[in-house]
Amino acid sequence: MQRRAHAPAAALAATLLAAVLTACGGGAGADGGDDSKPGHAGSTAPAAQPGKYHSLPEPCGYVNRDTLRRLLPATGDDEDGRDTAKLYKGQAAITYDTDRRVGCRWKLETPQGTRHLAVDFERVVSYQPGVSDEQRAEQLYGRQASAAHIPVSSASPSASGASGASGSSAASAAGASGGASSGPHPQGGAASGSPSPSASRTGAPSASGSPAGGASLAPRSLDDLGDDAFIDDKLINSGSGVHRDINIVFRAANVIVTIAYDQWSVDKLHVPASEDLQGKAQSLARELEAGHFGN
Repeated sequence: MQRRAHAPAAALAATLLAAVLTACGGGAGADGGDDSKPGHAGSTAPAAQPGKYHSLPEPCGYVNRDTLRRLLPATGDDEDGRDTAKLYKGQAAITYDTDRRVGCRWKLETPQGTRHLAVDFERVVSYQPGVSDEQRAEQLYGRQASAAHIPVSSASPSASGASGASGSSAASAAGASGGASSGPHPQGGAASGSPSPSASRTGAPSASGSPAGGASLAPRSLDDLGDDAFIDDKLINSGSGVHRDINIVFRAANVIVTIAYDQWSVDKLHVPASEDLQGKAQSLARELEAGHFGN
């Protein structure tokens, strides 16, 4: 009788011990990962709102051929048209996820100098709990504008994001801003071994020291392009010549578009004009906005 009294108690104790071990093991597995996404089981944060755009255009075929001819005017030396056809075909950027980022580059070489054009589309996806894709895109755009030292426009929805970016964030985003030293320039700046280039914002300095292009051509926010936009303009003198770099960045919901357009001149007396290059780059930007983001 004494053995029968203790057997059920021992079995009960074993069952309770097994339940406790199972519960502890399940808890350790749930807490061991740090990549839980908003809205998943075990996450207390609400699911962030997905972005408006879920795909990106094919960049090399997306830019109109007539637009390419204006930005990259080919010479009449190509008798059979093969070089011109190759030029306007463009070269796709290497990416590992074409749903998230795509780009294309074009290069025109002439005896007088070189022109480059690059377009880049980035679809932003937020992995931060409670932060939507569009909010994350605003943050990234703000950092790029801050890194390019663009004056904050009061009409810009991302003005607070641009002004609130820290110095370290601005430095890390300098490459994305299309700056002369680390932007999407196909040649990566001045040639190796050449003297350190001197860069100036907007046009070539006049006799009075003020930019020849005036304030209207200075790096600035663009209030009539996308949800946020800015244009940057740098004139750089190097040992191999002089070149002007125009960069336009605009945000449409959760997509950030970057246009890098520059003209190199081997003759330092022939300075590429701000007004001409800025006008062509802005026309391309509005064409891209209307084509894919106009709905």
